[in-house]
Amino acid sequence: MLEADFKYIIDTFFTLFTMVLIIFMVPGFAMLEAGLVRTKNVSAVLTINVMIYAVASLAFLLVGYELAFGGWESDTSSIWAAFMFQMAFVGKTVNIMSGGVSERVRIIPLAMFTVVMGAVIYPLVVNVSWGADFLAGTLLDIDMYDLAGSTVIHSTGGWALLAAIMIVGSRKGRYVGDKIKVIPASNIPLVVLGALLLWIGWFGFNGGSVGSISSVENANTVAKTIMNTNTAGLAGAIIAGLLMYFRYKLLDITMILNGALGGLVAVTAGPDLYDMYTPILIGLVGGFLVVFAVPIFDKLRLDDPVGALSVHLVNGIWGTLAVGIFVDGISFVSQLKGVVVVAVFAFSVSFVVLYLINKISKFRAQDDDQVEGMDINECGLEAYPEFKRSI
Repeated sequence: MLEADFKYIIDTFFTLFTMVLIIFMVPGFAMLEAGLVRTKNVSAVLTINVMIYAVASLAFLLVGYELAFGGWESDTSSIWAAFMFQMAFVGKTVNIMSGGVSERVRIIPLAMFTVVMGAVIYPLVVNVSWGADFLAGTLLDIDMYDLAGSTVIHSTGGWALLAAIMIVGSRKGRYVGDKIKVIPASNIPLVVLGALLLWIGWFGFNGGSVGSISSVENANTVAKTIMNTNTAGLAGAIIAGLLMYFRYKLLDITMILNGALGGLVAVTAGPDLYDMYTPILIGLVGGFLVVFAVPIFDKLRLDDPVGALSVHLVNGIWGTLAVGIFVDGISFVSQLKGVVVVAVFAFSVSFVVLYLINKISKFRAQDDDQVEGMDINECGLEAYPEFKRSI
């Protein structure tokens, strides 16, 4: 067997394997969100997550991939493997958004937005960062380093979520006058399972983004990338737990897990470039930001049941800027420019699309439907029919 053929086979297998790890994030998001919402909304959340994977992936297959990369070509591995790897990413942008508008959003209009995100919005962000780059040579051309998508994926989803919350509003009864009603998670074991599935999936998310494992140098880079990814998650979990204990003398597992996810989001922009110690600092800042951003968004009346704005938007920005701070030869200004360009595009286009869809089919469920539960009104199927549901 020729060496070139062997490398082609190894890299194809590596791409497919990491793609499978990323797909594990589909049940990860589903379980995390199902555990964080009330029992009367679990079936709706699960349905939304499955539909996002199906609809976004098909939209990306038919339109988005070619828009992002300008064609179907790959010299180092099978083009079908390359597509599947990129396809595994696309639904994550909508997963981020759907979790943040849980318990009051209707499924059909969200599916309509998913088509636009998978076919146009996300592919255009990919185009100017990882892909064909139609902005090359213009004033808006960005030279941002973002290995696996702190900005391209996480911030894009975060900006879409911010636009959606502004249009959909908060859950009924969440904010009453100056008071913020605490709505507890319904199933902590599911939250833990979902977060840990996401954590495992991140090894494919970041490790696979190196692109090749068929040489000693690339194999070492993949291993370092995965190690640094894990390190940032560890640091984020630890600092979130410590901060919660110092402030409330309690260890909140949901905040600890969100701290870990915040660290993972933050390191995603440059885990292949850092030494083994820098991800500790990046993860610590990421976990810190999650703990302090969650109450800030509540004070702003931005109702986010899963903390997605704090985890994905805030840490997507931090992680991208961190590359410019800690890595020699990468301009902080270029990183900042990339963050701003994507922010303006993703938020403004998402807001317009969501606004127009909302005129056709309302995103927000009626108050009575929210009280009864989205399971009955959107799915006709309760996740826990034998249990008494809380209002």
